Amino acid sequence: MRDRTERAVVAALSAAVLGFLFWLVYGRADQATSASGASVLPLWNAACNVLCAGSLLGGYRAIRAGKRQQHIALMLTAVTFSALFLAGYVTHHYTAGDTSFQGQGSVRAVYFAILISHVLVTVVTLPMILMTLAHAASGRFEQHKRLARWTLPAWLYVSVTGVLVFVFLRWWS
Repeated sequence: MRDRTERAVVAALSAAVLGFLFWLVYGRADQATSASGASVLPLWNAACNVLCAGSLLGGYRAIRAGKRQQHIALMLTAVTFSALFLAGYVTHHYTAGDTSFQGQGSVRAVYFAILISHVLVTVVTLPMILMTLAHAASGRFEQHKRLARWTLPAWLYVSVTGVLVFVFLRWWS
């Protein structure tokens, strides 16, 4: 029963967060109050993604070296940076709206391929992250380990492609 409850909570939380983000970006009337070029939040978000990726890699190395406490600290740090990213992302999109990509030609196709894959992998990765954390927090380390093998590369992909989206928008917008 506990597993079912955890899965239900993870599913509900993931759906709520992703539904809110979808509404924020695509559903609400654009009510931007500041110019997106003047906001420091996109740089903040990219920095959070870089620090998250570094924490994930450090956490992976720590657990491979048998340093469980260091692994826990680094993975919780990665979660913190992801939460800080989310706060910055929501704030930026709420206050400044969306930034459209201005690049033309083949760079446009590359950008949208990265952006679309980033969004799709994010949708899948959020519940994986939450479930991986739930397994660890409840002491189900075999389940944690099995899911973490898939969660880590997906989460790294989301973090790295998030930085790439920032770079593309800065250079071509």
